[in-house]
Amino acid sequence: MAVAIHLGVITLLPEMFKSLQYGVTGRAIEQGLAQVDCWNPREWSDRPYRQIDDKPYGGGPGMVMRYEPLHKAIVHARSHMPDNCKTVYLSPQGKQITQHDLNHVAKQSQSLLFIAGRYEGIDERIITHDVDEEWSMGDFVLSGGEFAAMVFIDAIVRLLPGSLGHPASAMQDSFMNGLLDYPHYTRPAVIDDKPVPDVLLSGSHREIERWQRKQSLGRTWLKRPDLLTTIELSDVDKQLLIEFKREHGDLNER
Repeated sequence: MAVAIHLGVITLLPEMFKSLQYGVTGRAIEQGLAQVDCWNPREWSDRPYRQIDDKPYGGGPGMVMRYEPLHKAIVHARSHMPDNCKTVYLSPQGKQITQHDLNHVAKQSQSLLFIAGRYEGIDERIITHDVDEEWSMGDFVLSGGEFAAMVFIDAIVRLLPGSLGHPASAMQDSFMNGLLDYPHYTRPAVIDDKPVPDVLLSGSHREIERWQRKQSLGRTWLKRPDLLTTIELSDVDKQLLIEFKREHGDLNER
């Protein structure tokens, strides 16, 4: 039986990915839902000490990952992955990936090969010749693409059916429906004179669902109002949001 998704990484530090053997990703790999492989481009370096970088043309600080070993590593990796595999370079210059994008990847059961860059970056000709897409986690810079690759792998794998203990767990996460998640509580019912909202103890599933939706809308309005401009709210949603604003003493739009 083929795995649901095959993920690969071109990385100078394959040891870092041993952490994926734990938690949700580890269970998914054990269950055969996902396969994760790493290839070190140093294995294709023809220079002493398996050197992978060189000085940039035009000068400037830092070093650049060379074309030849990277290209050979990519060709080798793709030969061991499904034909529909896409090669993704992880870069702050790439498209900022959203939950919607990751949902699409998980549903399509695509195969992805990530390139984890280091130093000042990689030879531009790799991007031109071998890269299908550039992905970014946000407008900030990491010391290496390995961290981004692990984040994306975790975010994709947890969406695969059977990867989480409860099939509805992922669907209730923040951003899955375009909104932030509602607040969660567990025992005890009172901590430092701060009780759990009465509605959660009422036993009324209808009222609980209404409260959860209102809190999700309200939290999004308070913390990420930009998200509300990207989704279409129903008449019920609009009324719930008005109620939330009234409860917080603010009916002005943010």
